Amino acid sequence: MKSVALFGNKRPETGKVSSKSLRIEGKVPCVLYGGSEHIHFSVYSPDFKILVYTPNTYKVKLDIDGKTYDAVLQDLQFHPVNDIILHADFLEVHEDREVEIGVPVKLIGNSIGVRQGGKLVVKTKKLRVRALPSLLPDFIEINIDALEIGKSIKVGDVNAEGLNLLDSPNNPVVSIITTRAVQEAAKADEKATPAKKK
Repeated sequence: MKSVALFGNKRPETGKVSSKSLRIEGKVPCVLYGGSEHIHFSVYSPDFKILVYTPNTYKVKLDIDGKTYDAVLQDLQFHPVNDIILHADFLEVHEDREVEIGVPVKLIGNSIGVRQGGKLVVKTKKLRVRALPSLLPDFIEINIDALEIGKSIKVGDVNAEGLNLLDSPNNPVVSIITTRAVQEAAKADEKATPAKKK
């Protein structure tokens, strides 16, 4: 899995007043946990753009006052009205410890159901997995060549070697649904069939 770099500074104080002041300065209050101690720090809000507003998932190289940490983004809190990031939680990762993270789904192939007029519906854009950091992929490939109209590929059908899939096996990842055009064509065929028999 690819990494992005984020640069932050330790917070001299914590609490609501300090957090509010940081947000006024355009910074996001953050915490890094998973190591020997929790580290409270802040990062400029625009720096989150590459990490948050993307379909991809990245590991993070955190540089906090010159000291670096390997981490993954675990949680974000957004303002309910303006979508400003209010707080971010990071988990420090270690090569000998498994981590949980969402990995993007990448569809490959040309579905037979789509070629027959069906509509492709992606139900899940990311799958939650648990794995060692070294085994985390950039994406999970799912081949949809054989997917027919009315059928789905579920989490339990996904082959993800080295990864422990945490979503329910029965959750659909991608489906092909019937379109109005297909339904109308089927009705037309049904009406035409008796006429052919006469």
